[in-house]
Amino acid sequence: MIDTNKGFTLVRQYDATPEAIWRAWTDPDEVAEWWHPAGMHTPRESVSVDARVGGRYTYTMVHDDSGQEYPTGGVYRELIENERLVFTWGSPDDDPDDQPVVTITIESLGELTRLTFDLRGVDGMNGDGSFYDGWNSALDELAQHLGQTAVAG
Repeated sequence: MIDTNKGFTLVRQYDATPEAIWRAWTDPDEVAEWWHPAGMHTPRESVSVDARVGGRYTYTMVHDDSGQEYPTGGVYRELIENERLVFTWGSPDDDPDDQPVVTITIESLGELTRLTFDLRGVDGMNGDGSFYDGWNSALDELAQHLGQTAVAG
């Protein structure tokens, strides 16, 4: 079982609507554009999204230099359109009950939208070269996808 005491939270503010941010997380064409850290890419043909409770998603990140592939996937546990998305995250073949859990909260602040990313079930901290740094970079890729620079907070 996942240790929910392990984990970390990242917060960004984007100059984008909650609807645009929601689409970036749930539309396979958009997922392929940004769901990876810098130095990697996600081929569109590797992305499958069934954005409903119990639905699965898969994607494969590919390292730009080495070509090494990182198949990833999970199961959606909760979806409240334009507000909240909860899903497991790990290897596509893993038992979802044994995978870390991501909770995305989207909150309109008027001109800006706050995205809170919370990952439970793994250790992570700034400079780890792993989970924290990877997701931190991916959220920067999301900002670029949305045509802007994200602001922490």
